[in-house]
Amino acid sequence: MTDMDDFTLRPTNELRVSPLYNELKSKAKELVCRTSGDVSQLKMNIHEGLAKSGWKRSLQNEVYCRLLERVDAASQNGVHIKEPLAYIRRAQASWEKRILKSLNSMCTEMSVPLARKRPIPEQKEIRSNWNELGVDEPDLSLFRPVYGPKDFLDMLMLLKNPNLASEQLCNFWGLLQLPFPVKSLQQLRQEFCEMTPRWSQVGVDGGSHTDIFEAERVGLGQKVIAADNIALCQQYSRRGIPPSLRMQLWLQDVGLRITDSDKLRYEQLKMHIFKHDLLVDKLIYKDVKLTATNDDQYFVFEDFIHQVLLLFSRDTEVIKHFARSSATPPKSYIRGMLGVSDYAVVYPPNGIIPFHGFSMYVAPLCFVFEDPVTLYYIFREIYTRHFFRLHTISSHPQGIVSLSVLFESLLQACQPQLFYHLRQMGAQPLRIAFKWLMRAFSGYLASDQLLLLWDRVLAYNSLEPLAVLAVAIFAFRRVNLLETSSYAAVEAVMADITTFRVIPILQAILLTEH
Repeated sequence: MTDMDDFTLRPTNELRVSPLYNELKSKAKELVCRTSGDVSQLKMNIHEGLAKSGWKRSLQNEVYCRLLERVDAASQNGVHIKEPLAYIRRAQASWEKRILKSLNSMCTEMSVPLARKRPIPEQKEIRSNWNELGVDEPDLSLFRPVYGPKDFLDMLMLLKNPNLASEQLCNFWGLLQLPFPVKSLQQLRQEFCEMTPRWSQVGVDGGSHTDIFEAERVGLGQKVIAADNIALCQQYSRRGIPPSLRMQLWLQDVGLRITDSDKLRYEQLKMHIFKHDLLVDKLIYKDVKLTATNDDQYFVFEDFIHQVLLLFSRDTEVIKHFARSSATPPKSYIRGMLGVSDYAVVYPPNGIIPFHGFSMYVAPLCFVFEDPVTLYYIFREIYTRHFFRLHTISSHPQGIVSLSVLFESLLQACQPQLFYHLRQMGAQPLRIAFKWLMRAFSGYLASDQLLLLWDRVLAYNSLEPLAVLAVAIFAFRRVNLLETSSYAAVEAVMADITTFRVIPILQAILLTEH
């Protein structure tokens, strides 16, 4: 079997066990029952019927999504490897042990079980308060986040390639001395050419022509929605999405269709929450209170955010993304069976231990999606496609390590004087920018600007715009930063970036030189 045969055969086999396959079979059976006449025309009639009813387009979109996953999961020789570099695998394993140890220590210190069945009165209480979860304020003062961006960056700074001498390193000034291949500014300009000023963009004030352009974009966007073609949707989204169409286009962009079985699964997850209390529930509650609730833009969505994260923590479907991740889901043991492998279970059930700021992945989505079921599934889809890479150690080009190296490389190339000045003061730029990258800028930009940024992340199927934006912000504040003389002063200059308009400053970096 050739690599191409394998590349196409696996998605075909995966489709055979997907819900869409069963739906297609059911629809085909209906068409067979309705068909009368020449049996020789049966196959053609079924094809025509599926095409007219929209199922052919659904199948094309599903195949497109699975082929994208195959491209993402393939190494250079076409064989999927979770993480090809041994020293990165060791670092990720070490980091996972550290996180689990911190969680277990917290559990032991406070004599709190990892999981417990709720008493009946407590089940009734949480059921009745489901839409007002933020009202109940238990004492969580002793609970602490398992880790935050600073802890994670400190871990990344320890990464060293054992096969490379220090004098061979090309990223001389940066914190991460890793020989990861990252794109040059010229390559990024070519990749993100639709974001340059040559093309009108949603989210850029364009004078008297703005209203005409926005009306045209809305009209074109409605046609894209009607076409129901993921590739076309992603191409359209590269120039931004009008707010009125964002919900429909994001759903189309990720190929998400909410079915009756999805709604049933949503209710089942709610029942798991009502019946069992997990230690991570308290970490989620505290994180929501420390981040989203304290944010002027997102505090009104506190209950929605809390609901989504509680559901997410119980969703075992999330575990499937570990096949494409360098991480391994943490495990614990059933009480009294410590060390017995047959009694090891993934904990929490989704395999994700939340960090400080995790709730900010959900918060911006509340501006776009009103329906709780849709909100949950779009968050799960975006997380398992993109955001999981922002808090795992890997050599993947879209991972947080590569994004950090890309940021330092671009800033050195674009602003060498600024980079050297900050380095000499001990104010490494990555120390400032890392929290932006790890949270995909959520909580740092104004919500409308953040959504314009996430439009491009989904459209290009890439997290690299995050690194480019971080460089653009430093370049924009260059004059003020060159006047600083201490790390505290640098932090003060970069403390508030909510006033930035994302697309114009991205264009300033991506402007092609003629």
